[in-house]
Amino acid sequence: MPATQTRHVAVIGGGYAGMAAAVTLAQHGIKVTVYEAGKVLGGRARKIRLPQLDTALDNGQHLLLGAYQTTLALAQLVNPNAINWLRQPLQLHTEGGLQLKAPTLPAPLNTLIALLTAHGISMTHRLAAIRFMLKQHIRGFKMTHDCSVAQLLANQPDALIKLLWEPLCLAALNTPITTASAQVFLNVLRDSLTRSRQDSDLILPTIDLSALFPDPAADYIRRLGGEVHLQYRIKDITSVSNGYLVDQHKHSDVICAVAPHQAAALISSLPELAPLHIQLAQFSYQPITTIYLQYPADVRLKLAMTGLSDTMTQWVFDRDISHQQHGLLAAVISTAGEHSTLDHDALAKRVANELHHALG
Repeated sequence: MPATQTRHVAVIGGGYAGMAAAVTLAQHGIKVTVYEAGKVLGGRARKIRLPQLDTALDNGQHLLLGAYQTTLALAQLVNPNAINWLRQPLQLHTEGGLQLKAPTLPAPLNTLIALLTAHGISMTHRLAAIRFMLKQHIRGFKMTHDCSVAQLLANQPDALIKLLWEPLCLAALNTPITTASAQVFLNVLRDSLTRSRQDSDLILPTIDLSALFPDPAADYIRRLGGEVHLQYRIKDITSVSNGYLVDQHKHSDVICAVAPHQAAALISSLPELAPLHIQLAQFSYQPITTIYLQYPADVRLKLAMTGLSDTMTQWVFDRDISHQQHGLLAAVISTAGEHSTLDHDALAKRVANELHHALG
């Protein structure tokens, strides 16, 4: 391994993962160059602009949790004079369904009380949810053998699965409970609901997702002598003595921070990574759909985030509350489904109709 002074690391991909890696390297005095194929930093959590609106949107509505301590710390590191998010204790409100709010008490007591005092489910179901959480806490949120979330929840009441556990799984893992990993789901419950009270906080960005971290991260990297290149698509990585050639640029190390299907193509010429290449080829994917609907400026929801039940739309976010984008709502649908077969106009009309009937 080369000495720190002679290392020059290539980071392929300017999304959150790539920029986090690059910032950490720069912070420790290691020269770094970021290569990003797109025009905008942020990857799957980036700024977009629509010609219809004179304002910045995001390529998907995103929510953070207090448990994302490293992400939040890095955002503060590269932009220390600003807190660009709204932070509130855990609150899940589903119109016509479950309403749950965590008190400001130490974890996991706050979660247990939130479940005990939840509205929209019976006392029997509340106690069933508490028993489930206590059982997993005793087990250390670990499984001997992984299975699907549906199998993990086999003894939970159907109504409780529909109103609580399934929405949580979709929101956290973007995967149906029939195929989502039970162990990964338990990891999320452990990290967000049982460690620190602040870990369960809901955090909504108040600026676009590129400005939240990747853009100031690029400025930070450049100030420390690194480079960030946009619209620079890497096509080939070749192993050479004492390092790698990244499209003919010599680097001591390479971090490949792109989506799995893109990583598979990049590492195809590295025989030592053949087993990883095979594994990446076996991945399957689920979409997340965000529909932006512009209403008159005086249209406003009671909460920044509201869930819907028995609808195609799962969550709706009020961008007025978070971003001061008056009258703009963002509806979110996780995983594939009926909506995947609709064109944009038909989907927008369907979602608008659901919001009208659910919210007035």
